[in-house]
Amino acid sequence: MTELTLESLIDDGNYLGSERARLENKAILDELERKKKARNMAVPTDDNRVKARLRELGEPITLFGERQADRRDRLIYVLSQINAARGDDVQMEEESSEESADEEEFYTPGTLELLEARRRLAEYSLPRAQTRIAQQRIDSKLPLGRIIDLHKKIFAEVKRFSNLGSQIGDDRPIAQVRFSPNSKFLATGSWSGTVKIWNVPSCTTSRVLRGHGDRVGGVAWHPQATLTQGDNVVNLASGAGDMNINLWSLNNDMPLAILKGHADRVCRVAFHPSGNYVASASFDTTWRLWDVTKAKELLLQEGHSKEVYSVEFQDDGSLVASGGLDAIGRVWDLRTGRTAMVLDGHVQAIFGIAFSPNGYQIATGAGDDTIRIWDIRSLKALRTIPAHLSNVSDVRFFRGDDLPPMHAVHRGGDVSMNGVEEDADASNDEPNETTTLEEWRYRSGLYFASAGYDGFVKLWSADDWQLLRTLTTDSGKVMSVDLSSDGCLLASGTYNRNFQLFAPDDVPV
Repeated sequence: MTELTLESLIDDGNYLGSERARLENKAILDELERKKKARNMAVPTDDNRVKARLRELGEPITLFGERQADRRDRLIYVLSQINAARGDDVQMEEESSEESADEEEFYTPGTLELLEARRRLAEYSLPRAQTRIAQQRIDSKLPLGRIIDLHKKIFAEVKRFSNLGSQIGDDRPIAQVRFSPNSKFLATGSWSGTVKIWNVPSCTTSRVLRGHGDRVGGVAWHPQATLTQGDNVVNLASGAGDMNINLWSLNNDMPLAILKGHADRVCRVAFHPSGNYVASASFDTTWRLWDVTKAKELLLQEGHSKEVYSVEFQDDGSLVASGGLDAIGRVWDLRTGRTAMVLDGHVQAIFGIAFSPNGYQIATGAGDDTIRIWDIRSLKALRTIPAHLSNVSDVRFFRGDDLPPMHAVHRGGDVSMNGVEEDADASNDEPNETTTLEEWRYRSGLYFASAGYDGFVKLWSADDWQLLRTLTTDSGKVMSVDLSSDGCLLASGTYNRNFQLFAPDDVPV
């Protein structure tokens, strides 16, 4: 009897243990199911409507230190808990479909100024797109042998990039670096709130602009910027944690205009190719379009569920792309205001976004350590590149000048970009500009650079997406990277307060 009683106790214990495990597994599966349904649940993106919905549910409309994105996540959690308690899947689906129709698909009235701006953007972008496509048709007829030779020559130079020098840029991390259109200056934006203009490659200070009260996140040059212009001409834009965008002439210590409207930190700014508009990305979950001439906001664009970190224009001027901490990128048609493509594939926040000069490809760098290449024509991702060992903080395509730099011009035979003659005919002194211009046009967009929090800057082929060159910096985190339009320099801004310059060996700078 004792043995039977002992066996009964052991059996009961096993039964209780298996039942406990079953209940725990069920709870885990129920929680996963709740989270799955929560992801498909449509909730308002407007913060005022989120607060109103929380008030209806008897929840606090805000918590201490809570941001807009956190508040929206809390509303999703509360609604999913309510639906899980009801156990009414059908009702939840109906509510989701109703909210999707009522909440997500909505339009806001625009101003007549925005309508006029859209008309001007269409008039500006359509001829540029036509010219680009015509040139691409010409390039597509190049012989295969010529294409291979161009690739070998250009990539050989890219692989020769090496460290040219390093300069302490500020007292705090350098958030962004950008070359001027003429490649003679470098703008740096720092977390100290200062924007500095440097002469390159000498790395001497040209201007110091102190107009922000918080850390600068983004700097952008006007497409026709030059320091020789008058005092009232906009040459540079900067955005900072003080929620402002400053427009600078560079001939004055005070900004020409301060654009106010964002409700949180401004992370990045970008000039439209025409120079008439500026876009800004902000932690208030919106990006905005501003009229430079009137210093006035034209468009407040929602669409991201979390902070918008990056924004960039297409070279034609018809599209703009935004990337957010919600791991989603969106391509917007400036002429209509509609979403042209959703870049859904990253699993972490998007920190860098860039249009290729070919007009139809986009590169995004994210916190999942990858770069994704997207094709607007097929509306899908072409390639996922395991680029860095930590966050990909910035991506930049090479964009060439309209004319090649002086060291690329050659006479007679074919001369490489470093000025060394490969097959010259001493008796022929006639310029062979056709070959040079053809090569220079083909070079634009053929490679791009990326920066990562693993301390590396990398150069990639934009043809087969292969790694061409890895450059080591003296910092654990590279926060920004840029390529000069003359093909001579590459700059990186780092967390340890300095910026570095890189250049191909044997290329005069």
